Amino acid sequence: MDSVRSGDPDGPVVGPSDSRPNRVGYLPDRDQTLMKLLVAGPFGVGKTTLIRTLSEIATLHTEEAMTETGRPVDDLAGVPEKVTTTVAVDFGRLTLPGNVVLYMFGTPGQRRFFPLWQDIARGAVGALVLADTRRLADSFEIMDMIEEQGLPYAVAVNCFPESPLHQVEVLRGRLDLHPATPLLLCDARDRDSSLDALIALAEHVLDTLPAAQSSAQSSAVAAQETP
Repeated sequence: MDSVRSGDPDGPVVGPSDSRPNRVGYLPDRDQTLMKLLVAGPFGVGKTTLIRTLSEIATLHTEEAMTETGRPVDDLAGVPEKVTTTVAVDFGRLTLPGNVVLYMFGTPGQRRFFPLWQDIARGAVGALVLADTRRLADSFEIMDMIEEQGLPYAVAVNCFPESPLHQVEVLRGRLDLHPATPLLLCDARDRDSSLDALIALAEHVLDTLPAAQSSAQSSAVAAQETP
């Protein structure tokens, strides 16, 4: 699918270009619950794909081609076909029934971008951590950073075609997750399973926030039940 660029021809890619009828622009002028959420995870785990799958607006991406110079630090194990990498941020938006608006900020997964990650995390109320069963250990550093920021988070294991399959409880043990931390399986290319993961995070955040509005939580549940 083609991508389009914003005003500056050398600027970040905004895409993919998409004519789906549910793509919307400006938010309507009414009361809304706004939530800034991070989509985090190690290198090549599917963060950009998930935001593209869910966003109701044309997504913003800052991707650059991978080079031989970066090969020693960007491990392509499990993702040998990957040719680009996020160097700043991915951005998308999703509105749930009940005027709950989720702003999704995708963060780079490489260690050299961690200072940028901390800047992007400011003002966020939660994070969705993507993981790959072929490289589960790569997720620990990301989860540690999120916990240091004091952010509630959910984990979505992105099921790549070549990834070994495990029961959720086995994965929970291997990831050493707190019993209250949501853990789901998803396919970042599939809207329904990606939406389930994001809703699980939104509900977890609303349960955690002291000023959470019950109406907003009901809206997240309604979105999950909407065909």
